[in-house]
Amino acid sequence: DGRSLRIIVNPPVPPQRKIVHVDMDAFYASVEQRDRPELRGRPVIVAWRAKRSVVCAASYEARSVGVHSAMPTARAERLCPDAVFIAPDFTRYRAVSMQVRTIFRRYTDRVEPLSLDEAYLDVTRNKQGIPTATDVARCIRADIKAETELVASAGVAPNKFLAKIASDWRKPNGLFVIRPHEVEAFL
Repeated sequence: DGRSLRIIVNPPVPPQRKIVHVDMDAFYASVEQRDRPELRGRPVIVAWRAKRSVVCAASYEARSVGVHSAMPTARAERLCPDAVFIAPDFTRYRAVSMQVRTIFRRYTDRVEPLSLDEAYLDVTRNKQGIPTATDVARCIRADIKAETELVASAGVAPNKFLAKIASDWRKPNGLFVIRPHEVEAFL
């Protein structure tokens, strides 16, 4: 009768997405400590010292007494009176951020920056042919350390939401993985 018969074959299942969220640890403060060795091991707060200013970044030494980003500078000064306050140098931070993004692009073109210090990377198919997203994250973190002398934390998961949570799980300088079969238990 002229009608064609369509045979439905199971379509190929797309590979499980592999997302890495990379977050530079205390980025602005870490750049300052890297570039000024006398600041290493000291509490560093990157902020303008003005009446209504807020903290842009705090080193882990300052964080240990409760200082954090977006906190009013006056409160940070009360919490950490011995902190070294440094005005932000966004030109320098952008340059370091571009170095880090260059490293990301060695592994994937699917990079979604969120700010100067963090990005999502879809490494489901990576340029290096590395079989696991965990190993991709390890390589990226090692490259960042070797080339910028800074540390980054990374989270690996099947979606961006979980990868973001995972990157915070073992900060600073940590790597945490949530595998697809672990999602429900983790949540």
